[in-house]
Amino acid sequence: MQLHQLKPKTKNKSKKRIARGGKRGTTSGRGQKGQKSRAGHKIRPAERDTLLKIPKLRAQKKPALRKSNLRVLNIADIRKKISGVIDKKSLLEARFINSVDDDVKILGKGKADEKVQIEGVRTSKKAKEKIEKAGGSVKL
Repeated sequence: MQLHQLKPKTKNKSKKRIARGGKRGTTSGRGQKGQKSRAGHKIRPAERDTLLKIPKLRAQKKPALRKSNLRVLNIADIRKKISGVIDKKSLLEARFINSVDDDVKILGKGKADEKVQIEGVRTSKKAKEKIEKAGGSVKL
């Protein structure tokens, strides 16, 4: 026996064949006219039509974010140019900030040896500790 002589024991019944004559008659179980009776018919799913009728969710307009002009300065940088009272006017004169309206925060990097008074400028905890150790004061 050779490979081409082998035959399966049972016939493959998974393929359903619509009859083209014989017992089923002229329409072969497809009805008479219409899309379903034609060869190669494809029907759109009904869900697709309902999805097309739903309006799209457009992007919602968000309020414009306010840009913060926060300037971060260190004690070491300020000490090089300013001594005595540090406020927004003195920072403007030393060109650390562009306008008096800019927000400023002083951080504690560097040494604070001199007595310095800070008025109307935010400071970090570490910067406040260093300034008060050196004998200065911080007022908001």
